[in-house]
Amino acid sequence: MKLDVAPLTGITVVALEHAIAGPLCTKQLADLGARIIKIERPQTGDFARAYDTRTLGQSSHFIWTNRGKLSLTLDIKSSMGINILKRLLKESDVLLQNLAPGAAKRLGLDYATLHSQLPQLIVCDISGYGQTGPYKDKKAYDLLIQAESGLLSVTGTEQNIVKSGISIADIAAGTQANAAILAAIIQRSNINEGAHIEISMLEAMIEWMGFPLNYAHNGQSQPERKGAEHPTIYPYGVFQCKDKSIVFGIQNEREWNSFCVNILADNNLEDDARFANNTLRSQNREQLKPLIHKVLMSITAAEVIQKLNENEIACSKVNNINEVWHHEQLRFLKKFVMTKSPNGDIETFLPPGNSNLFKPGAGAIPKLGEHNTLLLKELGYTNEEIEDLALSGVV
Repeated sequence: MKLDVAPLTGITVVALEHAIAGPLCTKQLADLGARIIKIERPQTGDFARAYDTRTLGQSSHFIWTNRGKLSLTLDIKSSMGINILKRLLKESDVLLQNLAPGAAKRLGLDYATLHSQLPQLIVCDISGYGQTGPYKDKKAYDLLIQAESGLLSVTGTEQNIVKSGISIADIAAGTQANAAILAAIIQRSNINEGAHIEISMLEAMIEWMGFPLNYAHNGQSQPERKGAEHPTIYPYGVFQCKDKSIVFGIQNEREWNSFCVNILADNNLEDDARFANNTLRSQNREQLKPLIHKVLMSITAAEVIQKLNENEIACSKVNNINEVWHHEQLRFLKKFVMTKSPNGDIETFLPPGNSNLFKPGAGAIPKLGEHNTLLLKELGYTNEEIEDLALSGVV
């Protein structure tokens, strides 16, 4: 059975969002069929629009996180602008905001104020450190949260701290917000009341830091920075072959024995007391590493991967970004789709959830203020009134 009706059809989300965390959350909701009304600053819009010009002259960050939305420019600091916003909220299910600390409350857009007027409205606040507490007013950017959450302390090498190559704290917050909003929508259907959701980037990253936090429980030493190697399992990481690097991981003694005999061609190594189990292999990795390196450097990456696959040892290529665009598995799964953008059609990536009941959306990337007239007319404004709003800088 394939109904082809998106699960969030009929849900409207008003988004006071910028950068990544908020927009990523609402992009995920848009892919599920929600109507996302993105409120942007007149003239300039979401500042992520200007991060770069890499995607047909448009920002790669903005393209990534703003598919399938309606763009409404609105000066919410003006009385007319805030009036339009509140009229929108009367017809909406969710308000999401990741404005600067305290901004929503100053505008009368905090949950306490809105709930008394719109009891069924779900309000989701995304912040860096939370709405209360000693850090509530601190500015928060992705790298700062990577540092504050301890991620940097376990990422990199012994000599060098390295940040994640993607904005992982923003992604964590946006993904957690998405899940919380979905839960609140279900809960509202049961109790007929909206909810207040608070998501901080710090808390989202702490959720994702569960392994190192528990590993260092009760004052024990934390995982060492091992670069692309696993800190406690060995061999597990990046290894250089004759022509290029690969990744593989030994997870149990069967795999270790098979690796020694069939890849390293060393029948004695599996009986070496220094490497008798994973704990010893990890502790003695500096003695084991050159033994592995010597063999792999005489074989091409393709040959090693073939042998690893034949022996059921997990492995992968180290793909660059261009190779990911052409990944045979992703192409086979038809995960790439053409999406309209202001500067022409571009290829984007469908969300990972594959439902048998609907095909996820891949809506257009909006121009700044593209849907001003549409949305204002829905609220009852005439063409003349819309023109006056534009001339006065409200939209």
